Amino acid sequence: MATTYSPEKAGSKELVPTTSLDDEKLGHSTDEVFIEGSEGVTQHDLDTLRHVADRLPVSAWLVAIVEFAERWTYYGTTNIFNNYIRAPLPKFSTTGAVVIAADRANGVAGALGKGQQISFAIRTFNSFWVYSTPWAGGILADTMWGRYKTIMIFSIVCLIGHIILVASASPASLENSDAALGLLALSIVIMGLGAGGIKANVSPMIAEQYTGKLRKVTLPSGETVIMSPAVTVQSIFLWFYAAINLGSCGAISASFLARDHGYWAAYLVPTCIFVAVPGVLLLGKNLYVKTPPRGSILLETMRVIGFALGARWSINPMKTIRAIRAPDFWDPAKPSNYEEGKRPAKITWDDEFVGEVSRTLNACTVFMFFPFYWLCYSQIDGNLGTVAAAMKLNGTPNDLIQNLNPISIIIMIPIFDYIIYPFLRKRGINFTPIKRIYAGFLVAGLAMLYAAVLQHFIFKESPCHDNEPSACVGADGNPWPANINVWVVSGPYILVGMSEIFASITSLEYAFTKAPARMKSVVMAFSQFQTALSSALNFALTAVNVEPRFAWLFGSFGVTAWIVGTIFFIVFRPLDRREIELNAIGKGERAGFVDEKPVESS
Repeated sequence: MATTYSPEKAGSKELVPTTSLDDEKLGHSTDEVFIEGSEGVTQHDLDTLRHVADRLPVSAWLVAIVEFAERWTYYGTTNIFNNYIRAPLPKFSTTGAVVIAADRANGVAGALGKGQQISFAIRTFNSFWVYSTPWAGGILADTMWGRYKTIMIFSIVCLIGHIILVASASPASLENSDAALGLLALSIVIMGLGAGGIKANVSPMIAEQYTGKLRKVTLPSGETVIMSPAVTVQSIFLWFYAAINLGSCGAISASFLARDHGYWAAYLVPTCIFVAVPGVLLLGKNLYVKTPPRGSILLETMRVIGFALGARWSINPMKTIRAIRAPDFWDPAKPSNYEEGKRPAKITWDDEFVGEVSRTLNACTVFMFFPFYWLCYSQIDGNLGTVAAAMKLNGTPNDLIQNLNPISIIIMIPIFDYIIYPFLRKRGINFTPIKRIYAGFLVAGLAMLYAAVLQHFIFKESPCHDNEPSACVGADGNPWPANINVWVVSGPYILVGMSEIFASITSLEYAFTKAPARMKSVVMAFSQFQTALSSALNFALTAVNVEPRFAWLFGSFGVTAWIVGTIFFIVFRPLDRREIELNAIGKGERAGFVDEKPVESS
């Protein structure tokens, strides 16, 4: 049965079921096999009709508002950590603000005066911690509390951390920079725990708000199209990422607040905005689709892996790898592989669950290449801010430029969602997740090579050359920048933004669509943990994360992104051919869904 616009309800454009007349007009056979889980969609329909996104429910937009507020508070604080930790208090300042108006043209806000390497180390730890704690949030949501309750609890934890951060930046605290640093560290630990618990759950929760099926729809123009859940989820994550970056633009105000009014004011504004997170959650309590916890399945998952691997293990590593990659690798773990009465007592699952485990591991393996991508992204968090500090600011705070990254993403997302991706689909070009992620690696590498070339010219133009040009001062003690306008550094921020649309957004989409219903938060946590691993790699490079070596550092990251991205594409290209099959696994009743509709809905 197809779905079309009823002529009697043309004004409301309400979708109503009709007969299979569309199939007859298209010449379809009535005995064609329908796609499992769809509403009357055949393989012929899937291959020949244009795929479009469905409308997003109100509850999805409410979740996007939650993410917007949470990201405003995160980036509104972390984006100014670099100057807060690295630079000393400006002349006559007790708050970190640039007090002398005449100095504001090229002046830099600061507070603790601990230098570039300590600043880098603390910021790297913050990133590592924030992207490690999603494990706790994911496991608690999947096994005990559910996503809604978990987000609510961790939002309160995060709010406490923000209050401590404001206290660390008060004039009384800044009188003793070591005490202020201690309070900063405590706030980072508490905020990271709260933010991580939210991050593991908010992206699966927004996608769960859409419960539509694969179906045919006739548009007012007369064109029959496929209303595709996969395309809808792609669109959801594009707009979810837009909410993230719209929120991160809050750092624009933070840069000016820190420079003009001090860090306590810059941190107070995000703290007040964060109150919206539990507020919006309460507001939409009766609208959200809530997936209940389903109990721990990690032990059962390990047993499935053990059964499959035990029969294929060899002391020859190459033989083991070939066995793992074999099509029948999972057969020893499937109950159907054993004769009646001979099934091992430890096998308490069915074949569907084995498929879920296989699918989960496929998704997790894809994410293991991402630490090298996030190495490139991490440079826009602080190191490029230091690069900007060595250039002519002309009244622009050096840590303001990095907001070009979220601004460019906000501008580009509608272009991709409404123009580029539909254009490709209309012409039959299947820009699959693996291809999009590969494109993200390539663009991120290009951004780093741009940064390396720029740093080379800064060394050439700065009066201090490669001897920390960001700290270069004249005889009067005022900053003496290189004769390069600070907006030239916008290139890497914009390119990284484009790479995020390809790689980062697609990773969220991939984590949601490829994870079984009972393991979505845990798989999302694993996806985000790759950023923590990237931070660990970055931390190991602390000795070379110094300004005189920035050009080589950026260049190395760029080449690495290209090489690793190419290996990624070669290894995972076969998964693209199984896209529809992988998306269908784990959506039956055993996964906690009936007809793809969550068990519990409020």
